[in-house]
Amino acid sequence: MPHHSKFSMPALAQHPEAKILRLQLRQNRVLKNLDAAQWRELEPLLEIVDYAKGESLEHQGDWSMEQYFVIDGILKRVVSNAQGKEMILRFAAEADIDTSYAAWRLKTPIPYSIRAVTKVRAAKLSMPNWVQFLGHHPAVKNAFEFEIMKLMSEVMAHTITLHLLDAPGRIQRFMRKHADLTERLPKKELALYLNLSPETLSRLKRHGKI
Repeated sequence: MPHHSKFSMPALAQHPEAKILRLQLRQNRVLKNLDAAQWRELEPLLEIVDYAKGESLEHQGDWSMEQYFVIDGILKRVVSNAQGKEMILRFAAEADIDTSYAAWRLKTPIPYSIRAVTKVRAAKLSMPNWVQFLGHHPAVKNAFEFEIMKLMSEVMAHTITLHLLDAPGRIQRFMRKHADLTERLPKKELALYLNLSPETLSRLKRHGKI
């Protein structure tokens, strides 16, 4: 996937791979129950963007916010302190979303960054457009807000896990909950998420602790 330029983000309908992209987007956990009329309303608002590995989609502290539907690749949500120490809050892969919806609703700057862990293809739209779309479709809004609550509770559970479980316990929990991501994530990213050094992660794997 080429590194995208800010000026050449095709709308879904104009994309050369529109047919397959539509099928992929229909697998998305938030979009899969949309009816034909809702798709017709949403589709012109969606841009398809390819992000390079390591590229930032949203910056902590920004006010400009967008809604993302992951089509291919893995995103991470990261928070950093003034000293630049980072903590990964969650990963989002195919059929998942990332968003700054809660910050938008609370009228606060986005409290984390969203970055590409691998090359990523996503469909995105501006938060005002997404909020307006949700306003027209209360059932979609309810389902979306339910996903946001699940997502926030997952982040909370992860944060608690870092304090309560030892290193092997943290790794085992991740492998149980995210078996699909275990082999796909770079070791450095997985180690940072679990608050371990890459060396500790390798050692535990080598000694069969996980």
